[in-house]
Order: sequence, then structure tokens, then C-alpha cells
Amino acid sequence: MAMTDLPFEQVRTLLAVVDEGTFDAAAKVLHVTPSAVSQRIKALEQSTGRVLLMRTKPARPTESGQTVVRYARQLATLEREVRAGLGAAEDGSPARLPIAVNADSLATWFLPALTRVPQHLPVCFELHCEDESYTATLLREGRVMAAVTSSAEPVAGCTARPLGLARYLPSARPEFVERHLSAGPLEERLPDAPVIVFDRRDELQDTFVRELTGGARGASDVRHYVPTSEGFCDAVAAGLGWGLLPEQQALPYHRSGALVGFAPERPLDVPLHWQQWKLDVPALALVADSVAAAAAQALHAPE
Repeated sequence: MAMTDLPFEQVRTLLAVVDEGTFDAAAKVLHVTPSAVSQRIKALEQSTGRVLLMRTKPARPTESGQTVVRYARQLATLEREVRAGLGAAEDGSPARLPIAVNADSLATWFLPALTRVPQHLPVCFELHCEDESYTATLLREGRVMAAVTSSAEPVAGCTARPLGLARYLPSARPEFVERHLSAGPLEERLPDAPVIVFDRRDELQDTFVRELTGGARGASDVRHYVPTSEGFCDAVAAGLGWGLLPEQQALPYHRSGALVGFAPERPLDVPLHWQQWKLDVPALALVADSVAAAAAQALHAPE
């Protein structure tokens, strides 16, 4: 079936359900009844011959649904651009730009990047915070228009540009280093030392230890999960374990002596990239330029 055969009303309804999470919430946004939302989704699934939506809470698109959601979001964006170009914007409401970004970038350099975007633009940012290895998945699912990601391979329909290297410094309290790391070679002691991990997708600490041990071991099973960038830093500063801190967060602690970099010759660099739709959306292009400029100042250039 060609995309032109898909009624915009139905694909827009699917997008609303995915964005809002439930049929009831989508109905409020669309100013229709939940029954009408359900009927539109069923009609769209019948016409495509595919199950497009998992009826969970929140509702999530199936793999086929992701394709339609991506199309719906792009179509809605293009419609808005056309209306704005014709001076026929419906209500003057701002454009909504959903962007995926990892927590450490969000806590350090990314918000200042958004302040570089001209303030006269009627733009609302909707930030989705995910691990940098997962943000490209949100692009693929059509949930966001752009992403800061560790993936250099462009998602289908997207462009990719390098931003720079996010540097992480292995850090711990001096007392922690004395207790857990001082009695032998680092490669022998660190795999057994308590560690702070962001969440179960976070492999930075394990990657660091594997590099240190030549792949023989990962980080300790004694690990504390702290799923915010600021909380992660606070947990390391409190002495619960060691962790890899973004350079911008780590250096003030190192200068004060509250934390030490116990392997200063071994920082871990994570390459970051900006991926976005190929659509000609002026507001998104301005955001991309602002992000690239801020990243050039905050991140390290590849060697």
C-alpha cells in the first residue's frame, strides 16, 4: 500500500496515541471521543493489514507501527512548515521538536546549546533522556526528530554529523581509593571494588575495566544503580563506589580534593554524533547548528 493511501486523520491519531500514551489522552488532544480514536486505529490497522499498536500502558508502536509513526510525524511537520510559509498557521502555536539526548550531555553541555537557538523562534523542546547507545532507537521508532547518539551510522532517513568526544574520568573518594585500590595493581583491585552504574544499559564502567584487564574481567558485581547524572556524581562523591564521571562534573571535585582521578592517564572517550531527519525544517537546522557549536566548545576533538 502506498503512503498516499493512508488517511492523514488516521495516522495523526496513531501518532497522538503514541505521544500521549493512552487512547483517552489522545482523544483529549484531538478533541474527539476515545471511541473515535479506537475506530481510527482499527481502520488504519485493517487498511494496512498490520497490527500497529501494542495496547499497553503506555501504548507503544509495533515495528510496523514505528514506520507509520515516523511518517505521521514527518507529515505533520511538513504540514506545519507549509502553513507557516503561506502565513496560514492555525493558531500561532510553537513548533514541537522532540529530541533524544543522553543524561550526561543533558546535565553538562546540552541545555546551554539550546539557549543558543534564536529566542524569537516559536519552538518548544521535548527532550527524551536515554542512554547514548539507545537514543538512535528513538529516531528509528519515529518518537523523536533528532538525537545525540554514540552511533555514527545514520538511521534510515536521517543524516549524521560528529559532535566530538565526551571524556569520562575514573573517580573516587580518597578514602575509597585507600581502602579498595591501594593494596595492589589497579587491574587486580578495581574489578572487585564497589562501583556506581547509571542503569542496566550503562556499560561504561564495565568497558573501562575490560580495557584495563585486557578483557579478562568487568566491573564488580557489587554495583549501585543511580539513574540520574547528578545523583550518579553524588553517589561517587559520597563514597558508595567508584565511577566514570563526565569531565565537566569531575574536575571541580578533583581540584577540591573531594575526589581523585585514580587513573589519570586512562580517560574513557565516547564519540557523540548528532542525527536528525533529512526533512528541510528550518527550526531543526538552527538547533543542529547550535548543538554543533556548543559541542565544539564542550567536547574533545577526535585525535
